[in-house]
Amino acid sequence: MTHSGKETDPQDPEYADAPAARINPHIPHPARIYDFLLGGKDNFASDREAAKGLIELSPGTREGVRAHRAFVSRAVRYLAAEAGITQFLDIGTGLPTQDPTHVIAQRAVPEARVAYVDNDPIVLVHGRALLTGDPAGATEMIEADLRQPQKILSDPAVREVLDFTRPVAVILAGILHFVTDDEDPYGVVEQLKAVVPSGSHLLLSHITMDFADNLSREEFTKPYDNSSAPMVPRSHDETLRFFEGWDLLDPGLVEVVTWRPDPVEYQEQIPGGHAWAYGGLAVKP
Repeated sequence: MTHSGKETDPQDPEYADAPAARINPHIPHPARIYDFLLGGKDNFASDREAAKGLIELSPGTREGVRAHRAFVSRAVRYLAAEAGITQFLDIGTGLPTQDPTHVIAQRAVPEARVAYVDNDPIVLVHGRALLTGDPAGATEMIEADLRQPQKILSDPAVREVLDFTRPVAVILAGILHFVTDDEDPYGVVEQLKAVVPSGSHLLLSHITMDFADNLSREEFTKPYDNSSAPMVPRSHDETLRFFEGWDLLDPGLVEVVTWRPDPVEYQEQIPGGHAWAYGGLAVKP
């Protein structure tokens, strides 16, 4: 197992650059808002206020977030247990409130290798919790931003864990709706898609307003207005475009709750009936 972190010492002159020193509790961050909605404890008052704003807009927000997480778990389980994928690039990792990717994958394939990427310092601080997988496999966590894909792809730690001559599952779960149109989200995804070989998979989910007929876009995104990353919901067609050139697996791009639901998995009833997120999985031909 690999690990790139080092102990943080407040007396160290490099401390100011350490993740813990860069956590701003006053600005809501998507990873921490998500953590709170999942029942985690790694969040601040600003994150909780933003989350409560989301719940006011949609009473089913908590259940929807859990449904989204369950979708990711089902898709990762499929990739490891059925598709034969042993390498995962998980960008926008978030906090380890629920089973992270390597735990799910290594249950099926102990030698699975996972590179985690996130730009929130608090996620980096908790990185060691992620780096406790099966010794047959490997995990690594780096601090980087999805908006700089070449930095991610050229990072030595990522290259140490992942072999880009073999299929890789690129995971972009609940992250692209924090990339604005001006930041070229489609171009970013195309760069990631281009570097992986045939047989690689793209696991992607995205917030949508397609089921929010009673809300304006301004109302829908308001809880994130003061966060570190404003939200940009996208339609089904706009989300589908991220998979361009790859083959979507059944049942296609659908609401996360309807993507291969597990018959033995408890399905929460979501107030309002919708998780407000699409999810899909595609393979590179």
